[in-house]
Amino acid sequence: MKVTGILLAAGASRRMGRDKLIISLGGRTVLRRSAEALLNGGVTDIIIAVSDATRQEAEALCAQYGLRTVNGGDTRGDSVYNALRAADCDIALIHDGARCLVSEEIIRDSIRCAAEFGSGVAAIPARDTMWREGELVDRNGVMLAQTPQSFKYDRIMKAYRQAKDDGVQATDDCALYKRLYDSVHYSLGGVINQKLTTEEDIELFQKLTARERIGYGEDTHRLTEGRRLVIGGVEIPYRLGLMGHSDADVLIHAVIDALLGAAAMGDIGRLFPDSSPEYKDIDSLILLKRAWQMVRGASYEICSVDATVIAQEPKLAPYMPGMRSNIAKTLNVPEGCINVKATTEEHLGFTGRKEGIAAHAVVLLKGKPVSAS
Repeated sequence: MKVTGILLAAGASRRMGRDKLIISLGGRTVLRRSAEALLNGGVTDIIIAVSDATRQEAEALCAQYGLRTVNGGDTRGDSVYNALRAADCDIALIHDGARCLVSEEIIRDSIRCAAEFGSGVAAIPARDTMWREGELVDRNGVMLAQTPQSFKYDRIMKAYRQAKDDGVQATDDCALYKRLYDSVHYSLGGVINQKLTTEEDIELFQKLTARERIGYGEDTHRLTEGRRLVIGGVEIPYRLGLMGHSDADVLIHAVIDALLGAAAMGDIGRLFPDSSPEYKDIDSLILLKRAWQMVRGASYEICSVDATVIAQEPKLAPYMPGMRSNIAKTLNVPEGCINVKATTEEHLGFTGRKEGIAAHAVVLLKGKPVSAS
């Protein structure tokens, strides 16, 4: 059974005021998310109906995945018809390019229903109270149609040809299908399978597509005479300091590694090698700021930092508010996003023997969707 996906990307986006399909959500455009959702749902033959605004992005997808394009028409129905004429398949799956949150399960169920019943229209029952011209509408039995809408190819092609002959337009495909056939079979839909339509929708879609990444970092430095003890950017009075090429701030180094790890950008040694004289005795908060600039440049924002310093001596509790404040200021986030705590190893291991100090950190990043201008 051959399935062809028809991806509609030729609309004018009048309610949005700009082309919504090239808006980036979590690092991928709306159109790319929709195309890759169909591919993940098992649809390998995809025809994209394009406009001038979406042609470049569509052609990039075609080059990457072997897809095809056709020119969109003046209306949604014209675009579907153009793509249907270019298709040669058993099942035609028609999907709005702006429904980029569609799941594999919804796609596969639509195809299954079309193969078994002739049609498979994703839909969900109406859940909200509805009024029409001051009268309450009984929502029992009311279904809200979505896409994909899948059909046996010969049937939907016949329905579109008949509609063309009759001069009939419709906002979705099942309306034309039902003109010739007795019933439409509903397939699995989803509340999240919404269509990006207005500017108000963008914030919701951004939250639903945000990339969350977790990174872990740790660092250890030996205690030695003749060095300052700097932890979390705070200089702590103590008879020993930490040995290292920079200021040996064990806490900040762990945070840097966690930050870079979450963004898959290597580690502190690769970014700031201890063989470079540039970093000799440097303030590690400067290194943290530089690392954060790199990560932020990849469209991430910080959700939280949780760090633990392991030291038998000195007692760190009086200095921890300053550490927290320094990290928050350097990362330009509220202090509520930063947690710093300290513990001992009860005289066990090298920290328990007061030979050194260790730190561990976990960073949670969230992808910051950037809209296309």
